[in-house]
Amino acid sequence: MFIDSHCHLDRLDFAALGTDLEGALQAARGRGVQHFLCIGVDLESLPDVLAVAEAHGDVSASVGVHPLHLESLEPEIEKLVELAAHPKVVAIGETGLDYHYDKESPADQQRRFRKHIEAARRTNKPLVIHTREARADTIAILKEEGATAGVLHCFTEDWAMAKAALDLGFYISFSGIVSFANAKELREVATKVPLDRMLIETDSPWLAPVPYRGKTNQPAYVVEVAKTIAGLRGMDIEALGAATSENFRRLFGVG
Repeated sequence: MFIDSHCHLDRLDFAALGTDLEGALQAARGRGVQHFLCIGVDLESLPDVLAVAEAHGDVSASVGVHPLHLESLEPEIEKLVELAAHPKVVAIGETGLDYHYDKESPADQQRRFRKHIEAARRTNKPLVIHTREARADTIAILKEEGATAGVLHCFTEDWAMAKAALDLGFYISFSGIVSFANAKELREVATKVPLDRMLIETDSPWLAPVPYRGKTNQPAYVVEVAKTIAGLRGMDIEALGAATSENFRRLFGVG
């Protein structure tokens, strides 16, 4: 019924949630969440991500280094390709560009981004892209490197960027931010993205949607993201869930 296309199960705040990983997964399954993509953000913590995926049949993983983790191990192409051969790894990333918090290292971020794109090409796996305040460079590099498969996760940009990514063959994923009252422009984008190119996510443990805003996020809350978008588009939440789940299966080949 629903798929959380981007979450950090290895980083959930179980003390705040009052449960453990099994409890969090069961809570999500109880609301109809059928699959979870646990995202890698650096090579040092990848063993934890893979351990979660290996222990659960409905959890997949990605391998990559977040653009703000510049202090982490360098994501060499050969190493990314090697790690992506793990049977539970279905994507390359989280990668991309983020100039909001770090305006001093665009060259380093761009170099690493290009390495991830090459690894995705060699492994024939889709990219999971993080982009913030780097619209022009993100699209330019994707074009230059010939990237054609992946998702712009936790999308917070405008329709022009969404359209540019869609034109390249990418999917757009919405998080709990779309439920925020002040996210007017993003909510409009959510009504324009074609239904067959949309994913939903929590990005948990961060960015809990309304009515849980300000609390620790968890995969069960992806249903609230679906509810918001379904309301904006004037459609049934079950249809929204079915469509985004099918999109996930098509892009990542699992779920």
